[in-house]
Amino acid sequence: MDARPLFQSLQALAEDNASFFQRSGTESGRRFAAAFAALREHGRRLEPALRHFARLYHRFDLDEATPGNGYRSLVQTARCCLAHAVHKSRYVAAHRRSVFFRAGHNVAELEAYCAALAQLRALLCLAQRLLAHNRPGCLFPPEEDGLSELVLREYSTMHNGCFYGRCLGFQFAPSIRPFLQTIAIGLVSFGENYKRNDMGLGVAAGSLFTSGKFAIDPELRGDEFERLTQNLDVHFWKSFWNLTETELLASVASMTATQVGVCRALTVPPEPLELPLAADPSVTVTIAPPVAHTGPGPIHMRLLSYQLREGQDSAALSALTRAEGPRAPLRWWRGPPLPPSPALLVHFHGGGFVAQTSRSHEPYLRGWARELGAPILSVDYALAPEAPFPRALEECFYAYCWALRNCRLLGSTAQRVCLAGDSAGGNLCLTVSMRAAAVGVQAPDGIMAAYPVTLVQAAASPSRLLTLLDPLLPLGVLCKCLSAYAGGVGGSWGGGGGGDTHGRLGLGYRYLGLGDTRGWLGDDGGAG
Repeated sequence: MDARPLFQSLQALAEDNASFFQRSGTESGRRFAAAFAALREHGRRLEPALRHFARLYHRFDLDEATPGNGYRSLVQTARCCLAHAVHKSRYVAAHRRSVFFRAGHNVAELEAYCAALAQLRALLCLAQRLLAHNRPGCLFPPEEDGLSELVLREYSTMHNGCFYGRCLGFQFAPSIRPFLQTIAIGLVSFGENYKRNDMGLGVAAGSLFTSGKFAIDPELRGDEFERLTQNLDVHFWKSFWNLTETELLASVASMTATQVGVCRALTVPPEPLELPLAADPSVTVTIAPPVAHTGPGPIHMRLLSYQLREGQDSAALSALTRAEGPRAPLRWWRGPPLPPSPALLVHFHGGGFVAQTSRSHEPYLRGWARELGAPILSVDYALAPEAPFPRALEECFYAYCWALRNCRLLGSTAQRVCLAGDSAGGNLCLTVSMRAAAVGVQAPDGIMAAYPVTLVQAAASPSRLLTLLDPLLPLGVLCKCLSAYAGGVGGSWGGGGGGDTHGRLGLGYRYLGLGDTRGWLGDDGGAG
């Protein structure tokens, strides 16, 4: 796409508006003139940079039918920010003489986009270093040249507050911005009350009284968001993300979600399992229970099924069912059980390896159960930092093997088994599949990994640079989560935002003893 008309419009509007406000002699006029001068300079510097990237970024596409990679995303984000600046400049030019023109608000908007463009220019400079070192088709620099460490060190000094104030979510559709603003306001309000009250709803209730100032002052919200992402530890993020686990919010979500015939919380004892080998069913292999860090312990799971099926009402399954408040395990289903489903879905929830459970993901899983007509087993694996790698992988692999061994209790014949998970859960889908292949048991027939974490080690890539303006999971937060999970194994940086098409899974290969930790697997994904 030719960006010249965009730059020409920006230059013309900036010159016209700057000339107009330079004559006003007021404080707001001086701010307007300075903002438009900065916009003009940003446009002048960005045009050759974007033109340079546009000539080269096609070399990093997966193939001709997949025109997407982190360099393309960076360029598109910069163009989107420029388009917003042009729109605001055009609005100012059309309304600057009106008595209803809000000078303070509009100049603050322009200053915010100037700050955003300054940071995007810095990102493009870092991306230029990567582009100069990366071979065509490879989105990561050679590990021996130290470029990743240099880029990530410089990246860590950049300011991202402007992307969480007035420019929050500018790169997305306008319909999603109110949702992102609600999340950001809730986060900074929660952070202000985090150390003053007890955990859970105590902090949430206190946050309601302080959220107003962050709603009306975007600059304050952006500064506070930046402080939180840089200074607070993983326990803060665990507490914030676990708000959805409180009894009140979980009950409200449960009432509004699809009703299902079966919803049972299960506790499976840590006992060795015997499974046949996929290549030779006459030979079995023993699957040991998880032991990393804390020794053998029970595995917690949740069984969801839209229809009641044979096995799901058995005494054997009832013996594994644990009480979960007043919620009855059987819902609206009446009549005899249906035959077992040939399909089974095993689900691993997201949450950065540090937060959430199957209960917080239950509302959408109920809808899946209805639409798929198959049982869903969602695994509550142990969370970091209390249970770092490889505990979660051990528990998820054991749960997968237990599901194969006891599929009849779950209402399935397990003829077709699919793994599904988002973010950290996507990582576990991939690593469980790899371990199944390494052990030789039945591999899943399909994997649905949504924005999975596929590189848990220090490495820079263009899409990871974009996490500077990620409204949900900035790189600093992502690093805290992955460091809590991987510790010295994965390094202090990892997981990037979506975009790069050649990610590496690292931890899974190393843990399974499959050799090269740099095998190419797919998207470099994101965590959360």
